[in-house]
Amino acid sequence: MADFISIKEAMSKESGEVAIRGWVYRERGSNKFKFLVIRDSSNIIQCVVKKENLANSPDNTAEQLWDKVSKLQIEASVEIVGDIKKDERAPTGYEIQVKDIKIIGISDTFPINKDQSTEFLLDKRHLWLRSRHLTAVMKVRSTVFGALNKFYRSKGFFEFSPPVFTPNACEGGATLFEVKYFEEKCYLTQSWQLYAEAAIFALEKIYFTGPCFRAERSKTSRHLAEFWMAETECAWYDLPKISELAKELVAFIIEEVVKNNEDDLKLLGQDIEKLKKITLPFPTITYTEALKILKEKSNMDVEWGKDLRTIEEDELMKHFDKPIVVTHYPKEIMAFYKPADPKDPKTTLCFDMLAPEGYGEIIGGSQRETDLEALKKGLEKEGEKLDNYEWYLDLRRYGNVPHAGFGMGVERVVAWLCKLDNIKDAIPFPRTMLRKTP
Repeated sequence: MADFISIKEAMSKESGEVAIRGWVYRERGSNKFKFLVIRDSSNIIQCVVKKENLANSPDNTAEQLWDKVSKLQIEASVEIVGDIKKDERAPTGYEIQVKDIKIIGISDTFPINKDQSTEFLLDKRHLWLRSRHLTAVMKVRSTVFGALNKFYRSKGFFEFSPPVFTPNACEGGATLFEVKYFEEKCYLTQSWQLYAEAAIFALEKIYFTGPCFRAERSKTSRHLAEFWMAETECAWYDLPKISELAKELVAFIIEEVVKNNEDDLKLLGQDIEKLKKITLPFPTITYTEALKILKEKSNMDVEWGKDLRTIEEDELMKHFDKPIVVTHYPKEIMAFYKPADPKDPKTTLCFDMLAPEGYGEIIGGSQRETDLEALKKGLEKEGEKLDNYEWYLDLRRYGNVPHAGFGMGVERVVAWLCKLDNIKDAIPFPRTMLRKTP
């Protein structure tokens, strides 16, 4: 066989002999010819195999080869050599007239068809990953990960890897996954934050993208038990500076995805021109201003002091066509490490970034509490034992400095950019309250 190229590369040649390989995406035919739509990671293309064009080979007579080709089913793997030409009737505008075909792996009757339920597709996720839909999503996801590294490294950040096993909570004990650790017990990480706060005293500006675990008993389309978080922590940063960094990051991710995944976004039904318009600056409003917008524009009266639920976030974002940052949430509902605003102690120096079109919170961040006694009180209020956090409290005893950070939910960003109905499709193998397989 000749040197193989991708289907996308073959189509860029437009004419002449090409050699491709991939899997049967669709098939139909008669006793004289076979239409095979072949897919690889780059695209799909229609290939026409005619019985009369097959030649004898050392492995098969033409008749034997035709018998095998005529029995090919969806997901069989093949290598093909033929002449490519434009054909408007073909699914992607090109067709290959096959001169030689080699069957690499046969396929049983593929269990997935057009009318399968969502749960069935999750059960068969190892096979459904091959779908054009999920392939496009995974390509966008890959671009997002690449953009994260590109963004942070261009700004002089260091990548810092935290432990996955942790001795204590970061985001509340109720959502901890407990695991056996030799003869003791520990927990799967909820966030890198506490360890990142230790590292900024050495590296100052750091980032990391890795898995986090939350034992949330939620069955919504927005929650996963295992998800990926892109987190950053910075010495000498305050709330305005860290929230602006978050805006720059999201704007850069959008720019990279639009530049590198136009075909994938089209396949997923995303409006690319709409995404192109999402550029800096992004609006910043306070929690109090958000409640005012909800009351005046949506006739939704939310009591001050209550967290914004999904319904309030979705309603708020109907009034914006790009992400917004909401700052200064009530102190009483925030985590122990978020400090009160000295100018308004009933609020905290924190922020959430909300995405438009009902995709909700994609980033959460804050300045960090630097007062040792305030940290102790916050931990005690949440029912935590101070002994478990002595190492963390040490950070306030030895050369403490102002610092801030945030975490971005990768799957939530991917779901938004790919216009997904459910966050489960933003990760290869979703883990939820009810699903731990395949």
